[in-house]
Amino acid sequence: MSVTVKNIVKNHGDIRALRGITFEVTEGELFGLIGPDGAGKTTLFHILTTLLLPDEGDAHVLGIDVIAGFRNLRRRIGYMPGRFSLYPDLSVEENLSFFATIFNTTVEENYHLIQDIYHQIEPFRKRRAGDLSGGMKQKLALSCALIHKPDILFLDEPTTGVDAVSRREFWDMLGRLRVSGLTILVSTPYMDEASRCDRVALMDRGEILSVNTPAGISREFGRPLYSVTSGRRYELLKALRACTHAHSVFTFGDEVHYTDLREDFRPEMLESYLQQLGFDDVRIEQITPGVEDTLISLMSTQDTRDPIGDDNHGHKEGTNDGYNPAIKDS
Repeated sequence: MSVTVKNIVKNHGDIRALRGITFEVTEGELFGLIGPDGAGKTTLFHILTTLLLPDEGDAHVLGIDVIAGFRNLRRRIGYMPGRFSLYPDLSVEENLSFFATIFNTTVEENYHLIQDIYHQIEPFRKRRAGDLSGGMKQKLALSCALIHKPDILFLDEPTTGVDAVSRREFWDMLGRLRVSGLTILVSTPYMDEASRCDRVALMDRGEILSVNTPAGISREFGRPLYSVTSGRRYELLKALRACTHAHSVFTFGDEVHYTDLREDFRPEMLESYLQQLGFDDVRIEQITPGVEDTLISLMSTQDTRDPIGDDNHGHKEGTNDGYNPAIKDS
């Protein structure tokens, strides 16, 4: 296994960030951590990349304990944090050379590892990193994370804040890296990106709700799902939520996704109910549940819990939250 996590618990003061996280990632796998902001994804990545100490449990990356073997592990992992963390006053090529030097290598020696990515920004190699577009910053950060030939790559919400075209290009690049045999862990709040992973873990409020392939996650939904549309979407949403037979009602873009409690339910029953309320343009169609449908369903069945707070808070001043002091040695 490339990653083994057993019962990891992490508290930030009174905030319970991780609640007994357990999962495994196999070698060469593209594994996704999928969940909303505040789910605990960044806290978990900080532990797996030796930046944060867990309160309970243990984790091994590449067979190395993330606490006892942090020095060795840091030489073998590539990490791209959620926020752009390169030096904005250095040029593109200066940032890349700097990160290569840290790991006692050169851009020339490992250029083949990043060529597919870097050639898109190489025409701007003299430009300051801070002046790049969001998509270009993303490509530079990935190049810097790969330049030392890591054995595993951690990408924390790498496509947040970039345009749809850049998101698609980035995932195409990850697909090519995966084919090369590199193990990749990526976190994202975008449910549509789950389909690009081999397996995904659905996270919410510091817990893993399910681990499966994207298709397997969809099959876990467990009920017939219907798309309901009308020109009066807001009124439609209120009417469906007021229906005594409704099991779940959620908006998805221009659609409302609906499940019913009745075992003998037929779409005609719902259509008749809505027509009585004056909806003469309603359309009802059975659809295949997606990853987001399953995540919302699993989240809605969880017990009421104390708040997790901001997933990206990291170290808090004035608290003994276990931030790894060994980071100063690297």
